[in-house]
Amino acid sequence: MTKQKIAFFVISFLLMSVSPVMAQDATAQKAQTEATAAAALDTSAIDTTSLLLDEAVAEMDDSTAVADGGAYTQLKKKFTDGGVGFMSLVALCLIIGLAFCIERIIYLTLSEIDAKKFMVRLEEKLKTEGVEAAKDLCRNTRGPIASICYQGLLRIDSSMEEVERSVSSYASVQVGKMEKGCSWITLFIAMAPSLGFLGTVIGMVMAFDQIEIAGDIGPTIVASGMKVALITTIFGIIVALILQLFYNYVLSKIDHLTAQMEESAITLMDIIKSCGKK
Repeated sequence: MTKQKIAFFVISFLLMSVSPVMAQDATAQKAQTEATAAAALDTSAIDTTSLLLDEAVAEMDDSTAVADGGAYTQLKKKFTDGGVGFMSLVALCLIIGLAFCIERIIYLTLSEIDAKKFMVRLEEKLKTEGVEAAKDLCRNTRGPIASICYQGLLRIDSSMEEVERSVSSYASVQVGKMEKGCSWITLFIAMAPSLGFLGTVIGMVMAFDQIEIAGDIGPTIVASGMKVALITTIFGIIVALILQLFYNYVLSKIDHLTAQMEESAITLMDIIKSCGKK
């Protein structure tokens, strides 16, 4: 009986010693399992996010490529839908009108000089080196300002009224040269929307012809003619707006040069008076 009790106590002691160790092992194993699962979830989430980002970037690239390629395609389609005949006339108005505008802008830009600096040099030449040196300065300087000053110096021996009349008359000639071609620009500004409206009328006539042939006022039949009408009008107005912007810029440069010419003419008269002319 004593041996049995001793054996029972020994076994109980051993079990009590092993239980905490097993519990610790189980806890450690459970923590390791949870950490492994969390790491797997994080890796999976990262992979999923990267995949979604790659797909989004690919979709953006595709949409950008479609937009870049589609702009020209859509413009070409609208041009064809509006009727090649009238749309070609509208495009021709734009091309020729822009050609006149660019030519005027180049001409007026080359005609611009520093008027105040030029008049100071002209006065120095006239007072120190004489009339011929002042004339040479005017001949070697581009633009209408130098031209009207040259005309005034040609008649420096005449009366002041004669000099003033000569300068004023030649200034009008220079203004006419600066405005050369502007009437053509205004013509194309008026023609472009007029052609668009003409296409609108023709589109309406086409729509009624199709209704008459079909014997029905269906949306599809009416839409085709109205589409042509609206597209030609839109393109005509756009062309007129573009040409109007360039035309106003040309007019602003002409006004600037005209103001410089008037100021220089007054300065020239004062210089001639200061040289002792009556």
